[in-house]
Amino acid sequence: MSKIENKIEARDRTVSEVLSNRKFTVDYFQREYSWGQTHIEQLVTDLANAFLNEYQPDHERGETESYNSYYLGPFVLSQKEGTLSIIDGQQRLTSLSLFLIFLYHRLTNAEEKAEIRSMICSTKYGKKSFNITVEEREECLDELFLNDYYEPTKEDNDSTLNMAKRYQDIIEAFPTEINEEALPLFVDWMKDNVILVEIIAHSDDNAYTIFETMNDRGLSLTSTEMLKGYLLSRLKTDEDREAFNGLWKRSMKELNEYKDEEDLRFFQSWFRAQYAETIRPSKKGSKNEDFENIGSFHSWFREHLDQIPLRSDSAADFKQFLNKDLVFFQRAYVRLWEAQLNFIKSLEHVYYIDSWGIADSLSYQLMLAPLCLDDDAETIDQKINLVAKYIEIFCVRRSLNFRNFGVSSIRYTMCSLTKEIRRKPLAELHTILAGKVAEIEESWDGMQKFWRHKTNSPFIKFLLARISGFLDEQSGLSTNFVDYQYPEGKPMEIEHIWANKFERHKDEFDHPADFERFRESIGNLILLPRGTNQSYNAMPYEQKQPHYLKENLLVKSLCAETYTKNPNFTNMVKILDLPFRAHPEFKKADIEERQKLYQAICERIWAFELPQ
Repeated sequence: MSKIENKIEARDRTVSEVLSNRKFTVDYFQREYSWGQTHIEQLVTDLANAFLNEYQPDHERGETESYNSYYLGPFVLSQKEGTLSIIDGQQRLTSLSLFLIFLYHRLTNAEEKAEIRSMICSTKYGKKSFNITVEEREECLDELFLNDYYEPTKEDNDSTLNMAKRYQDIIEAFPTEINEEALPLFVDWMKDNVILVEIIAHSDDNAYTIFETMNDRGLSLTSTEMLKGYLLSRLKTDEDREAFNGLWKRSMKELNEYKDEEDLRFFQSWFRAQYAETIRPSKKGSKNEDFENIGSFHSWFREHLDQIPLRSDSAADFKQFLNKDLVFFQRAYVRLWEAQLNFIKSLEHVYYIDSWGIADSLSYQLMLAPLCLDDDAETIDQKINLVAKYIEIFCVRRSLNFRNFGVSSIRYTMCSLTKEIRRKPLAELHTILAGKVAEIEESWDGMQKFWRHKTNSPFIKFLLARISGFLDEQSGLSTNFVDYQYPEGKPMEIEHIWANKFERHKDEFDHPADFERFRESIGNLILLPRGTNQSYNAMPYEQKQPHYLKENLLVKSLCAETYTKNPNFTNMVKILDLPFRAHPEFKKADIEERQKLYQAICERIWAFELPQ
């Protein structure tokens, strides 16, 4: 090797220095972008909280220079012949690029937008190129940059699909407190006060050695490891420390088998659920409080022993905390994970909200909040499922009325509810949540004006899967929600009962746009297996109808034969008093009628009565 190839450089750089007017390729084994919702929400929330802890409404832009810096971690580059290749850290850098695109669209000043643009892409000889270059991602990035949205296609790879989802997560997670007035200051702070350590190797061998060292040995202790060190230091004997160190290792290993760094999310969820008392108000100039500071839970824990409660000089308190509290809540958390991954009847709503619910960071803390150390296994399941059902109702009704439920818009409401249901007996929990359901502003009547647009297809698929699965179960069939949302065979797809043929509907519509808008109404939508959906797609309704008899009950219900040869179905209709009828033809009025039917079914599915 030459001297330059042996060289390794490391220096701290601001986000602006890392990304402005620089080009990176991504090494082949780093090409997949795999960050999940929790990762991106944590990034956005941590950055926003760090900024808001310094920001005051009367601050001028120059004052952000004196704000505290935020350390975002290291990344590794290989530099050869002027080309920079990302060896480690592309998840973080790609996520930063997505966040910068989001901020670019929210800025209104052309000069400010130009500064952000240089960190995202550049134009040379009339051709735009993105600063982090991966060919298969270009179309997605281009659409996000131009239109603030990307509609995934069946041909997209996992990285592109993930990027589109994470961009929507950024939109939902960004706090409303950083408004148009504060946004330029936040952008200034993020560009110049958010710090990364850039490590450059001038040979692939050295770059991969650094990568392996960082990932095998780690660069720093995590919050979990620092918390463990503090807790074990409170114990008096080596025997106790050794015993509880083994317990700790087994517990953390089990959590991290579900997802990397799940131990961190477990402690954040547990401490917020059971101990946090304060939250940063939404008003300008507010400081971070318990719910925000628990993001760094190891330091929060040491400073708030009285809220746990633990006496700092009592080894017995810490032994009980490790032996009882930790074990209890770790098992409850694992139970949540099992219920998300597998359909468990006593925890069915946990499974449902994993498909359509609020962010994990909020849902976990809510479901852990009512638990008490003396709850038995049945009570734990009942409490968790009850909270999950409330979350599902809240999210479905918000969605039907085109209301957002991203972290930034509901965080204060859900953290207040966390405190309200904390350690409540089952009957009292039921009463509280029934009251909360009654207070939800968004009515089921929103179904009558609900329609499919470019961003809500995942919710519509979930809704139709819940309706279809419910009808099957109530009619005594073995199929349920799982068979529609996650079938083992062909995926289920949304089918329009009306084909996209305006000329067939000129008797009811004067303009194609009016027809298209009505065609997207929920009453015109059903679920069919992929392939079947495509084969029926262009048929007139009268030709589709005989084929519908081979499909699921919600689809079959369009046909008259279903009401004469299916006693289980007709008995279910009678018992639940649902306004089903056959539709020999399918006109505008029929769609409106089906919307009312869908609403009636939803009201049965998500009924939440007061306890007897």
